[in-house]
Amino acid sequence: MSLLARPLRAAVCLVAVLAAAPFTGVAAGSASAVVGAAPGCHPNGRVLRYVVAFDRGTSEDSAREQLETACGHPTGYYPQIAVAVATSDDPDFGSLIGLDRAFSAQGTRLAAQRASGDAVPPQPTRAELSPSDPARVPATDLSGEQWDMRMVQASSTHQVTEGSPDVVVGVLDSGVDPHHPDLAAAMDPADSAGCLTGVADPSPAAWAPTTSVHGTHVAGIIAAADDGKGITGVAPGVRIASVKVIDDRGYADPEAAVCGLMWSAAHHLPVTNSSWFVNPWSLSCVRGDDRGVVHEVLARAVEYATSAGTLNVAAATNEAVDLTPSARSGVRTAGAAKCEALPAGLRDVVAVSAVGADRVKAGYSSYGLGVVDVTAPGGEAGRCVVSTVPGGYAPLCGTSMAAPHVAGVLALLKSAHPAMSAAELRHALEQRATPMPCPDDYDLTGDGAQDAYCAGYDNYNGFYGHGLVDALAAVTPPETAPPNPAR
Repeated sequence: MSLLARPLRAAVCLVAVLAAAPFTGVAAGSASAVVGAAPGCHPNGRVLRYVVAFDRGTSEDSAREQLETACGHPTGYYPQIAVAVATSDDPDFGSLIGLDRAFSAQGTRLAAQRASGDAVPPQPTRAELSPSDPARVPATDLSGEQWDMRMVQASSTHQVTEGSPDVVVGVLDSGVDPHHPDLAAAMDPADSAGCLTGVADPSPAAWAPTTSVHGTHVAGIIAAADDGKGITGVAPGVRIASVKVIDDRGYADPEAAVCGLMWSAAHHLPVTNSSWFVNPWSLSCVRGDDRGVVHEVLARAVEYATSAGTLNVAAATNEAVDLTPSARSGVRTAGAAKCEALPAGLRDVVAVSAVGADRVKAGYSSYGLGVVDVTAPGGEAGRCVVSTVPGGYAPLCGTSMAAPHVAGVLALLKSAHPAMSAAELRHALEQRATPMPCPDDYDLTGDGAQDAYCAGYDNYNGFYGHGLVDALAAVTPPETAPPNPAR
């Protein structure tokens, strides 16, 4: 499950040359097309989608030729990062194109199901969502339940600024309900797209939510309207683009993630939020698997997006694992699991851990010195984060909820300082966060054993990074900013 929300205590357009371009003669959305029985190919009828990393600088023509020679059907290509999306019904495609540069999340899950003896891939039963009927959405003011907004001083910040409609935040998620009364005015359909096939589809049906409330919940934390009804987001004056990268089973496949990041860069979105991790496996800690291709294509996409001015915020995951880079390299014990959260573990991404209402790292939140950059409210059992869902409002807990608080603060920063680059936004966010020292004791269960170990010092550590994000400090000159009660 790639979504990073925890219900209560449960576990967790193709613009110029910058956008993803379908290969010549291949229509966007044709990812189910397959290569015929070409000479030397051995189709078995099962079509799988692949993401393929070519040498940087590889032309579209060369990429197409290589894919077709390997019995693949090219469907999209990102020349800026030399990453392609292709389908094939030949089981030897991966070997023919090179296992060191091709990866199929679908194929990996299929292999795991076969190994476990499952004859048919399990299909979770998830009810279809109906768009919000504004007349039926409760108009009750829920601001009293928004402890999370008080923690990051969002309410106080709104007396200074609510953000600018010129700033659009990309919600890379499961889709955002455009009819919810707290989100309707903030939605930006022109910058929205569905990316599930790895090639962007700007039609509204492609980016609307279908079975998951997750993306709508995340969007509300960022930009729900300040109208005295329901909830208010961190930056209610900014706009939201729905970029759908999570499918109806909860998976964010690498080609969808690459598409979402490249779309965001093409549309000059200054901030994006990724409350998920790319993971075809059951856990983010995989024994003996270096995830080379997945890491490479995501790293290229994030690097490109950042250079184009898009800063990505990502949740640290809800697996309560240590993501410290030193735990993934150097001397390792036999059989030790390798933990890497993608995209959160990538250098150019702002990785966010979660705290509860007590301002202590939530038990579920992953952590790691050198990975976590800042922390924000994610909630714990009994005090989750209330936000928008299709048809109304609901509480959810998780690093999924923490990350959009940070994206909202960055949107306020960008609104106040439009000329800030992605690097400058990040620096200001970190410098104006409230430092959070490691806790003296982290025994959540009361059994006398520490449940996790916090490495670092008061101003920068593995639990909280540079500290708790502070919306008011972010938009107020440092010399005039009032102290955060959290300090």
